[in-house]
Amino acid sequence: MKSQDLLILEKLKVGDSSAYKELFDLYYMPLSIYSLKYCDSFELAEDIVQDLFIKFWDEKIYLKLDETISPYLFKSVKNNTLQAAKKQNKYFFEEIEDQINVLMDEENFDMEFLEQEKKKLYEEIEALPLKSREVFKAIVLENLKYKEVALELGVSVNTVKTHYSRALKQLRNSLDVIIVLLLV
Repeated sequence: MKSQDLLILEKLKVGDSSAYKELFDLYYMPLSIYSLKYCDSFELAEDIVQDLFIKFWDEKIYLKLDETISPYLFKSVKNNTLQAAKKQNKYFFEEIEDQINVLMDEENFDMEFLEQEKKKLYEEIEALPLKSREVFKAIVLENLKYKEVALELGVSVNTVKTHYSRALKQLRNSLDVIIVLLLV
């Protein structure tokens, strides 16, 4: 009995476009969830998988494959997700770094201002929903890894990522202050 991958691949190679829909239906959700292992946004994960399927079809990558499709798809999703996350974080941190440089370069930078900002930040952290607050404090203040926080709180790593992402979104206006506090 031939594997589903092999049957789909054979259909694709003879020009049966319905096999492409079979491939998409079979792998779209597993690939999107797999992508989440390497990024914290389901929307980004879906975009990466959709882009991969477009490239797979447009460049007729299936013609280069011999027996199975899944190893190629999963490896591509992993690589593309890591590249996208790296690119996304690079711009994000460059933007924050620019804000920090402006803050640090100002001649009138004083510790009193920093203390006021620090106080506002801690108030904002305390205003976060309980789980988001716990996750944020563990990752930022205690420097724990996602997996460590997940074990400590008895939740999945994806749940930790979700709470952390929500906390960062709520604290987005204070991220430059958070980094300055960590640097000072």
